[in-house]
Amino acid sequence: MTGRKAGTPKTGGRQKGTVNKHTAEVRSLAQKYGASVMEHLAHLALNGETEQVQVAACKEILDRGYGKSLAPVAASITANKTIAEMNDDELIALLGANALDER
Repeated sequence: MTGRKAGTPKTGGRQKGTVNKHTAEVRSLAQKYGASVMEHLAHLALNGETEQVQVAACKEILDRGYGKSLAPVAASITANKTIAEMNDDELIALLGANALDER
């Protein structure tokens, strides 16, 4: 694999926070149609031929107005120690397998 040598800092590229030019263009074009698209979604939500169309339109409106809902997480934790008292292995076990990827 070609690229930079191990231990060499990454240089170049777009500065953090700088908008991709193509993304900015597409977003600008899409925003021109935003109001009419929302009106059409509202029409479908209230008058769609099937319940499936109505629900899909409602979901899109809510996602844009309030943001997408977070996925619920069910968890049950039983610990005899506080987090401050736990060692690294106990904390990793508490977090689950995904913690190893970030270590």
